Amino acid sequence: MTARFDAMREHAALRPFARYLAHPALWSLHRRSVALGFAVGLFAGLIPGPLQMLGAGILAVILRCNFPVALATTLYSNPLTIVPLYLMAYQFGSWATGMNGRAKLGPLPRFDWGHLVDSTKALVHWAMGLGEPLLVGLPLLGLCLAVLGYLLVRVGWNWSIRLQWARRRARRARP
Repeated sequence: MTARFDAMREHAALRPFARYLAHPALWSLHRRSVALGFAVGLFAGLIPGPLQMLGAGILAVILRCNFPVALATTLYSNPLTIVPLYLMAYQFGSWATGMNGRAKLGPLPRFDWGHLVDSTKALVHWAMGLGEPLLVGLPLLGLCLAVLGYLLVRVGWNWSIRLQWARRRARRARP
């Protein structure tokens, strides 16, 4: 393990972050660290654009939770799931802001690769119409997913340990 951290210190791009990434809590596999890493990944997975893993990494370092679990968990939001997740976040935000039913959104504009600039502008303009409900809904949904994920990992981990204990007791009880 030390050789990996020495290599990290020698790498020019990672050198400024090596002392933060070398903290043992970021690499430990115990209930709290894994559950919190999972929660961090669920929360950061809703960060727009390609900044999800960066956000998860920064939060993992700050909260001292399992770094690889936090990064890997962000992959739940991908090209197949991002639209339903953002629509759910929009609904959460509409409900939380009291704009339920008042913010009408037009249909998604047609994207034409031949007119890339115009199509992109139309898509950005449409997305700006999501406004406050999405801005409130993304962190709210992320927080809900994080709490739910944390609890599920903790309960699942405890259940797994109890099952292992029960199996051990059963093996020892056999003649």
